[in-house]
Amino acid sequence: MGFVSEFKEFAVKGNVMDLAIGVIIGGAFGKIITSVIDDLVMPIISGLIGQPDFSNMYYAFKETPAGTALIDAKKIGPVFAYGNFITVAINFILLALVVFMMVRAINKMKKEVPAEDAAGPSSTDTLLMEIRDNLKK
Repeated sequence: MGFVSEFKEFAVKGNVMDLAIGVIIGGAFGKIITSVIDDLVMPIISGLIGQPDFSNMYYAFKETPAGTALIDAKKIGPVFAYGNFITVAINFILLALVVFMMVRAINKMKKEVPAEDAAGPSSTDTLLMEIRDNLKK
């Protein structure tokens, strides 16, 4: 079997295609979550703490003038830049929450039992079972 035919067999399998679709949708979903955070959540949080841009939140180990941008502070000396981490952590928490809610909803749909199964066998099934039992006798 040649390389091309092996690759074609591998690429056309259902699991590979499902994975590819999942990666594409996941990438788009990540962009949506990033937009929600950047455009909706972060302005609210920054309004509460008074700083609109978390990327410039840092602690400088050397003395730097107040209001110095992170890029300029890094030129002066070492800095502990925690602002971007806060943004990424909030992004992760929201993404994990949305994925959890989706998985929870899917699991709930899987566990739902149709009403006819919960009530027992239908009258037709009961009649067929009686006929089966009579035939056995």
